[in-house]
Amino acid sequence: MYESVSRAINIGILKMNFKLVTIIMCAYLLFIGFAQASVPTWDRPFGGTANDTAISVQQTSDGGFIIAGSTFSYGPGGSDAWLIKTDKEGKRLWDRPFGGTANDTAISVEQTSDGGFIMVGSTYSYSAGGSDAWLIKTDAEGNREWDKPFGGKNNDYGVSVQQTSNRGYIIAGTTFSWGAGGSDVWLIKTDITGTRIWDRTFGGRNDEFAASVQETSAGGFIIGATSFSDDTGSDIWLIKTDFNGNKLLDRSFGGPKNDSVSSVMETSDGGYIIAGTTSSFGAGGSDVWLIKTDNKLNKVWDKTFGGVNDDSAASVVQTLDGGYVIAGTTSSYGEGNSDIWLIKVDNKGNWTWDKTFGGKNNDSGSSIQEISRNNYILAGTTNSYTAGGSDAWLIRVLSDTPSPIGTKSPAEAPKTGGFEMIISVAGLLVAVMENKLKK
Repeated sequence: MYESVSRAINIGILKMNFKLVTIIMCAYLLFIGFAQASVPTWDRPFGGTANDTAISVQQTSDGGFIIAGSTFSYGPGGSDAWLIKTDKEGKRLWDRPFGGTANDTAISVEQTSDGGFIMVGSTYSYSAGGSDAWLIKTDAEGNREWDKPFGGKNNDYGVSVQQTSNRGYIIAGTTFSWGAGGSDVWLIKTDITGTRIWDRTFGGRNDEFAASVQETSAGGFIIGATSFSDDTGSDIWLIKTDFNGNKLLDRSFGGPKNDSVSSVMETSDGGYIIAGTTSSFGAGGSDVWLIKTDNKLNKVWDKTFGGVNDDSAASVVQTLDGGYVIAGTTSSYGEGNSDIWLIKVDNKGNWTWDKTFGGKNNDSGSSIQEISRNNYILAGTTNSYTAGGSDAWLIRVLSDTPSPIGTKSPAEAPKTGGFEMIISVAGLLVAVMENKLKK
């Protein structure tokens, strides 16, 4: 009899303890579900009374961030290239405008091996005619060390720059001054002082525009560009070269309407990930288009993301979990006419989660980088939260993938999936424990 009473007491205590544990676990999981949602940990606008923009962002060696863009609020006249340095909390440490009395802008920035910065854009103030591609080198405090314009009598532009393994620089741009006809993709290699070593043009009799360049692990370069034809609008054009800029391979991706590229990078398997915008495929208007290729530029898979309105991609990077994160702009989702759109996918391009940032006016995304696992720095331009005109906008985002993996599109994603998951887990635990008690 003693053993029966003791067993009954133990079972009662076990049931009470399990209920208590279950309640605590549910509360904890519910807290985690909300706390780990994809939300900004902070955001910072930068600007004056006129129009200012952010185009490129990168984390720096001190944990802060460097931003390149353009400003009409500061500088000697027109628009100027604009370099902004922040601490790790996004608080401005210094900023520098670069330019003359005409319009000048910066499109791409990178920290260099000496702790300074290299940026590229275009200049009308210091050009041979029209605009020139413009390479600017600064020290760690943003003080100009040297700058070099590259161009001819027509309009030429720089859009992407990277320091290469031999400490020189590779620049991708577009030239109307040289090439086969119209505008051509322009690849320029310089030494460490910005002196041109060689340059190459790629294109046909129609217009081609470069968007992105990266040195590959094999020692050559991968270029993302957009190519126009007479019959089918534009296509995404991927060009692979050796270290001397000689074309090894190229592939086009597109449909019957206009398709364009914004960003390309080598992936951990030696292939490439391409982010662009398609009007040929997707839900309607223009959609974000993500394409994965192998190292021979053959398409492995592709995915579109978007709604009935216009949506576009600006930047893509591979994440530490093997997936990808895309920054762009959406008119299909969010609060205003357009919002910044951040999309996370797995290594097969399947949608994992997405988040919009913006207010009632036009806001757009331009650059993304993963700074640690599930932590992102995002740059764009806001018309919703400004001192006047548009402002550069820096957003720090923390995410632990709260949304259900495998949902086909953001529009179909359940908005309360976290709570249902918690209830399911708790129910499973109750069933397991009751089974144990019966024994």
